[in-house]
Amino acid sequence: MDLVIRPAHMGDIKPLVEFNQALARETEDRELSAQTLRSGVLGLLARPQYGFYLVAQKGNTVVGGLLITFEWSDWRDGVYWWVQSVYVRPQYRGQGVYRALYAAVKTRVAARPEVRGCRLYVEKDNLRAQAVYEKLGMKATGYQVYEELF
Repeated sequence: MDLVIRPAHMGDIKPLVEFNQALARETEDRELSAQTLRSGVLGLLARPQYGFYLVAQKGNTVVGGLLITFEWSDWRDGVYWWVQSVYVRPQYRGQGVYRALYAAVKTRVAARPEVRGCRLYVEKDNLRAQAVYEKLGMKATGYQVYEELF
């Protein structure tokens, strides 16, 4: 597949919002507000100190994307990149789109010596995604995620 992996820009807001809505439906059976998502995507694009999006484009179509956010680790004296909001359009799954996106992440990591690793969280029942992540070299940890929403 002829894919171009590139940083997202303002012209990618529509597919990124659509991807996030679809991701919430598929993984949590949840409907998210397009207005809130649009504001959130715009907010990240306007604040590169918090992270960046990469998109996979085939021809004129954005077929997948992911978000990288940053976490400082005092234990490692460096930064972890969190892979978030991973989405590939259903008709393009199983064709290496995520593999290409993650390879682009790793290429960027290689140029940033302060990055100590990449992490992500995944729904515990999403075995297909877990298999993909493991195939690409990621390993499950002993941690569980807790949250309190405000």
